[in-house]
Amino acid sequence: MSDTFERLERLNREAELGGGEERIQKQHDRGKYTARERIEMLLDPGTFNEVDKLKTHRCTDFGMEDNKIPGDGVVTGYGEIDGRTIYVFAQDFTVFGGSLSQAYAEKICKIMDLAMETGSPLIGLNDSGGARIQEGVNSLAGYADIFDRNVAASGVIPQISAIMGPCAGGAVYSPALTDFICMVEDTSYMFITGPDVVETVTSEKVSKEELGGPRIHNEKSGVSHFQSADEEECIAQVRELLSFIPSNNTDDPPVTPTDDPVDRADESLTDLVPEDPSKPYDMTELISTVADDQHFFEVQSEWAKNIVVGFVRLDGRPVGVVANQPSHLAGCLDIDASVKGARFVRFCDSFNIPLLTFVDVPGFLPGVDQEYGGIIRQGAKLLYAFSEATVPKITLITRKAYGGAYDVMSSKHIGADINYAFPTAEVAVMGPDGAVNIVFREELDEADDTEAKKEELVEEYRETFANPFRVAELGYIDEVIKPEHTREKLVRALDALETKRAENPPKKHGNIPL
Repeated sequence: MSDTFERLERLNREAELGGGEERIQKQHDRGKYTARERIEMLLDPGTFNEVDKLKTHRCTDFGMEDNKIPGDGVVTGYGEIDGRTIYVFAQDFTVFGGSLSQAYAEKICKIMDLAMETGSPLIGLNDSGGARIQEGVNSLAGYADIFDRNVAASGVIPQISAIMGPCAGGAVYSPALTDFICMVEDTSYMFITGPDVVETVTSEKVSKEELGGPRIHNEKSGVSHFQSADEEECIAQVRELLSFIPSNNTDDPPVTPTDDPVDRADESLTDLVPEDPSKPYDMTELISTVADDQHFFEVQSEWAKNIVVGFVRLDGRPVGVVANQPSHLAGCLDIDASVKGARFVRFCDSFNIPLLTFVDVPGFLPGVDQEYGGIIRQGAKLLYAFSEATVPKITLITRKAYGGAYDVMSSKHIGADINYAFPTAEVAVMGPDGAVNIVFREELDEADDTEAKKEELVEEYRETFANPFRVAELGYIDEVIKPEHTREKLVRALDALETKRAENPPKKHGNIPL
């Protein structure tokens, strides 16, 4: 019996040592932690339970039968974050460069199946050289098995990917299918084809960082949702993100007690929106001011800055926020902003997170590039997402709400439940200046003093349309509110909608304009 126990101890040590002390040291020298160290940081202390610790590959080609390490390059199991069960896999770059074998994929698939069966979030810590070449198509099949489960789990359990090293080729598609991606500066990158292939095919010389580093995917491509300075910050972001999200699509989001008074008024909001309609302001100031403890957890803060998305709490309850940003492109909707907003709205709707929309939008961004890039189709994604969402939807128009963009930004007409407006709100087909040029073209042509006449007509138009009272008369705005009372109004609306039950017509799925 003692021999059996000794064998168990030896195998456990081998599994925990991964690729060995030398490779572990190389990992540390790169500023990276090992797979097990990352799991320890991620989960509540002492809660990790490992699964398939001793599993090894079954490859017998290229001498691989004599090169086996227990665990085979990925650590899988379950534990807790803030007391909630979480399933996790962490790729171990010290073992075969973290490359994926058939056995490795089976370990990940087992954890994914358990997460689905138990209704628990899944977190992947990615650090891999890609497919294990020695296993050929078996490795590719393993990736496809994982992708298939990513799709099945989408909208059922939250899936979060932390990219903490290389992620290239087909390996990028599993993170791309998950809900959120976090990347670490200097050590992580993602791309389909690497710099060498790019140079061979296109003659372009580019580094890994320039091709697929965190800055690129957080600012230009929109692939990543968060960028962190180091692995500790990355893991802290994952933990905080989870605090806003339920464990599955049948649970309610977790409530966090707060001492922040529901009726807290803030006089600073009275002057937040400038009197000059062309003057910008920072919408995140409004979002933070009304949130519990003035905390806004922003998502994709560096991409498509003309729209803001993220999470706040109102009286302890998580809420998803979508807001135009007047300080960037005047808050216009463009291709990237539409896609960014639509994906976030659909995530919140999948996981029963109410939606709060702040509107200050002069319209869709004009331009040849936008039209050629499909702004019609891309903008329809945001319209589709808001219209499809059945969670509680609250909308506040702070200033401009012009044209089709007014409709798209969670208007009453596409299913918003409670719609508010500040006294500074302007709801119209277009701005006063442009409208006067069209509606009163003949009068302007005949006027002795064109400028004076136009000024008069603009003021008349503004009085008629560029205020919230006409819209309130029609019932498209439920209440015009004083800015300082915004927090209380939003919380009371959320209270009223807490028991909302709505369903879309039965169907296999809709055909979103992708």
